Amino acid sequence: MTSASTTATRLRPRARTGGPKDDQGPKLLEHVLGWTLVVLLAVLVTRAGLM
Repeated sequence: MTSASTTATRLRPRARTGGPKDDQGPKLLEHVLGWTLVVLLAVLVTRAGLM
């Protein structure tokens, strides 16, 4: 390889694999929305008389 192609290969962005380091989302919002879904599901189950 020439030095130009080696430099171009190094500067090219890598493909993201979706690993744990890629998770940069708002974790608090995800937790709040998740617990809201759990509470709403519990309310619907108890209102329907399934529990």
